[in-house]
Amino acid sequence: MDKEVVVLQRKLEAELKNFKDTQREFSKLVQTQQQLDGQYFENKSILEELQMLKPTNTVYKLYGPVLVKQDLEESKQNVGKRIEYITKELKRCGENITQLEAKQDKYRANLQKLQMQYQSQMAIAKQ
Repeated sequence: MDKEVVVLQRKLEAELKNFKDTQREFSKLVQTQQQLDGQYFENKSILEELQMLKPTNTVYKLYGPVLVKQDLEESKQNVGKRIEYITKELKRCGENITQLEAKQDKYRANLQKLQMQYQSQMAIAKQ
């Protein structure tokens, strides 16, 4: 086999590995984003329910197997902070997904270019 073909084959394999690595990372981020979405909507509904309560109502928080009485305003603040944190994480996750999509596009284009070069080198080598 021609030396150029071997070099192209190694480049192609390295680029393919990079592409697959970004796909795995992308998949993990999408899964994380879905999990955060679920947590966000769950906490939003909890906050809506807490908003409906009167100051005289009693709120309990589950700590392991024990229910502990908690102040209504404190509960609202805790859930609000949780929503704020989840929102920031969703934003960060979305930005990372966008960056990975761009990386995947770059790797995909490089793969196509390398494949075409490899095929043309193989055709030349066969002559």
